[in-house]
Amino acid sequence: MSEDVEFVSPDASVQDAAVLMGEIDVGGLPVGTREQPLGIVTTRDLVYRLCAAGLDPASTSVRQVMSPNIFACSTEDDLGAAMDVMAAHHVRRLMVSDADGRMVGWITLSDIARRLLIDSPVVRDGLDELNRTAL
Repeated sequence: MSEDVEFVSPDASVQDAAVLMGEIDVGGLPVGTREQPLGIVTTRDLVYRLCAAGLDPASTSVRQVMSPNIFACSTEDDLGAAMDVMAAHHVRRLMVSDADGRMVGWITLSDIARRLLIDSPVVRDGLDELNRTAL
């Protein structure tokens, strides 16, 4: 889980959101605040709801193109539960919230892939073998 999460205001322009996404190299941003998450804006939203619709990114607000549904798991959930929520809703990013509903982090498919690779004995053994045979 990433605890360092950048948010975008629903009233920000899509252009500003896209610039921020590029600067921090992410494919999606939560919209709102940690205390009041309102949705998510992703590169997919930008393609289908902005570009395909012929809207101007400088004058279109994030609110107009964001996905209002933001799915979450609890800080008490294990990785399997988080993966189940992501699979059930076909999402690549999942909010992690505390008992009060405040967003404390963000888990992505990349986070999960890294974790599964690190925990995989097959991958670890293969990497060890590569290190032993590397020139």
